[in-house]
Amino acid sequence: MGTIRARKRANGEMAYTAQIRIQREGQTVHSEAQTFDRRPAAAAWLRKREKELEAPGALEQARGSDVTLAKIIAQYIEESTRALGKTKTQVLRTITRSDLAAMPCDRIEARHIVEYLQSIEAQPQTVGSYASHLATIFAIARPAWGYPLDDGAMKDAFTVCKRLGVISRSKQRDRRPTLDELDKLLDHFTDRKKRVPQYMPMAQVVLFALFSTRRQEEIIRIRWDDLDVKHSRILVRDMKHPGEKLGNDSWVDLPAPALHVIQSMPRKREEIFPYSTDATSANFTRAGKILGIEDLHFHDLRHEGISRLFEMGLNIPHVAAVSGHRSWISLKRYTHLRNVGDRYEGWKWMPKPPPEPS
Repeated sequence: MGTIRARKRANGEMAYTAQIRIQREGQTVHSEAQTFDRRPAAAAWLRKREKELEAPGALEQARGSDVTLAKIIAQYIEESTRALGKTKTQVLRTITRSDLAAMPCDRIEARHIVEYLQSIEAQPQTVGSYASHLATIFAIARPAWGYPLDDGAMKDAFTVCKRLGVISRSKQRDRRPTLDELDKLLDHFTDRKKRVPQYMPMAQVVLFALFSTRRQEEIIRIRWDDLDVKHSRILVRDMKHPGEKLGNDSWVDLPAPALHVIQSMPRKREEIFPYSTDATSANFTRAGKILGIEDLHFHDLRHEGISRLFEMGLNIPHVAAVSGHRSWISLKRYTHLRNVGDRYEGWKWMPKPPPEPS
């Protein structure tokens, strides 16, 4: 009835998940799991829990009041073999402290989900993020572990909240940095690097983000083994995609300036940019405040990079090969841009190719 599965956590440590699955007439009627740091502890829990479930009425009780939404969320976080991301983890942990999460999963209806989302004091875009992450739990709870969590209730709640204006999609930003703003940022980062040699090379990170159109979390995951210099392309691991959260590894083209940035980086670690998203974001935000640059986000560099490609005359398929967009619909917002050439031509910060070997 029970099994123990060994797996490696995102931090490299081993974990042992004890899984109990009870079937009746070919159907799973109950499933639960606990994860431990040591196999003996997992085996001990398995023996104890199996004996408990053999008692009269124990199975019915376990299928109802014992399995809460909070427990399922905790299992999802624990069993994920890859990092979920800081924001998603924080949102899920916040949900586990709610009255909704304390409810037995088989009693949660659409109205309960709607009431919870309505109680969140935040902008509709933020509430929409909560709903999206919560929907992930509802989508996998039954097929993955056999928990009676109604995915249909989540979909109904999503529809209701959207119609009522409780949730909405994030607004598209159109902020583009000026060349003067970029000059100030890159002067600041270069000067800081000269004064503090151990300071991360933010100038190179910014230039790569600008010319490659890569997202911040994608940049820090790129390894030297992912680089294909001959074809000027790079493998982006776990590229952001609405329908594929993990394992979405994609090859994308590297414009020449982006490749030149990589070729200027030292080979000290497995990653080309061995830094954290927190450090990158903090340095960029801090520099903006020091320099008086208002409302400029690191992600705006991607928008600027894509805009540049369209202004240079590239069509949607060619831009998508760089940006990684699978759906060209997302790129239609750029089609109003005219072919005006490359405004970065002759720019003093334009990355240069490495010197030819003598």
